[in-house]
Amino acid sequence: MMLLTRLSGTAALTLCLGATAGMAETLLVTNFDPAGDGSLQAALDAAAASPERTTILVTETGGTLTTETGLGYTGSSALTIFGNGLTVASQANVTLFSAIGTEELHLDGISFQGPGGFSITERGDLDGAAGKGIFLDVADDAAGDIDLILSNVSVADVAGHGIHVSDCTLADECGGGSGGAGEGSPASINVQLTNVRIQGVGNGSFDADGLRVDERGDGDITFTGQNVLVQGVGADGIELDEGQDGDVSIELIGGVFIGNGAYCDPELLAGYMPAEPEGEFDEGEMAADAIPGLVVESPDDRCFERQVDFYDDGSVEEYEFAIDVDDGFDVDEAGTGSLFGTFSGGEMSGNFDEGYDFDEEGPGDIDVVFTGLIATGNTDDAIKLSEADDGHVYAVFTAVEATGNGGVGIVGEEEDSGNLQLVLVGVATAGNDDGDLGVEGVQEDAGEGLVYVIDSEIADGIETEGATLTAN
Repeated sequence: MMLLTRLSGTAALTLCLGATAGMAETLLVTNFDPAGDGSLQAALDAAAASPERTTILVTETGGTLTTETGLGYTGSSALTIFGNGLTVASQANVTLFSAIGTEELHLDGISFQGPGGFSITERGDLDGAAGKGIFLDVADDAAGDIDLILSNVSVADVAGHGIHVSDCTLADECGGGSGGAGEGSPASINVQLTNVRIQGVGNGSFDADGLRVDERGDGDITFTGQNVLVQGVGADGIELDEGQDGDVSIELIGGVFIGNGAYCDPELLAGYMPAEPEGEFDEGEMAADAIPGLVVESPDDRCFERQVDFYDDGSVEEYEFAIDVDDGFDVDEAGTGSLFGTFSGGEMSGNFDEGYDFDEEGPGDIDVVFTGLIATGNTDDAIKLSEADDGHVYAVFTAVEATGNGGVGIVGEEEDSGNLQLVLVGVATAGNDDGDLGVEGVQEDAGEGLVYVIDSEIADGIETEGATLTAN
């Protein structure tokens, strides 16, 4: 092995890991300057110019790099950064770290710290663009696998998404939710989080999540996590949005989601709701222009959902307004593909909409296992599984405790031709839905519905529709 000094525009040292051409190289960062010789940005520029896999090592321990513009990597080759306890911080509304077009990004031992202080009424100088913590933008022609690996990483107090992976030609305009807009590459996205904290992000922009993955095209999303804390996020704690063909696969151990989804503050926005926020009418009774229109001149008009249903003659059948709060962990899978997941040893508490909210549309199944989880004090359902087209719902709950949630403790719904099978073993529910309902199983169309309850204590009751209940 041979130690060389790289003779280029940067003074970052290059440690060649082999004499053979094409081997990986390591660049050393020797100071905490935002740019210039020996800086992390200089090493990123040098790595971007190399076609080979590069490792960047910060040589000093626990320093702070203050940036006014954020750091960027524009190379396509794989990159690993060992931060050695580095903090990347800014008092400006900027994206702290961007990677454009890389196929593999691995960050270890780095904290990303935004300015904080954001809310729906305190959004700073955003000018329509909210800074993120980590942004990985997938190339339009990417293929194969795109990997984001984060170990011992924290992201805090940025206005927008804490971590955003976008495989969508519309980038930030891609939109969340099942069947979201935009096209993407055929690549699959793999995200791996180990000892990651995401706190206080997304409070300066509408629909800004703790971790957001937008996947369009034919690829899959694979998410694995261990010891992940997501707290105080403005929108969803985690949102995985697979908008076209492809599966979503999840394995999460020790995921903790606390108090997420409150950017659209219901207490603040209640005064902007129409005097009559909902109504139901006979055919011909109510004209479309006689019901309340869109909410305007609120702190953020996007926070208001307006749903109107019409009769065939054009008159209003019913309308309803709602404030768009968000979930702890939200998954939307549309097109051909299934949602698979295992969740163990975690907590889901105090989120402003559902806790776990999983929706599958198009041909495909929901097949999930929850083990050793606590879900309490969420504003709506603690765990909701909804399959809207041809496909099955298979879910096993073992040693799950769901208490004091505003909605139902555990909900499984299959709305078309497919089977519903919920198995609850050692589950405890109490005080959900004002004490009225702990478990709900619904099979609305052709297909078999089965709910098995074994050695469980469902103090607030079980309700089934189109499903057979077996309990002991």
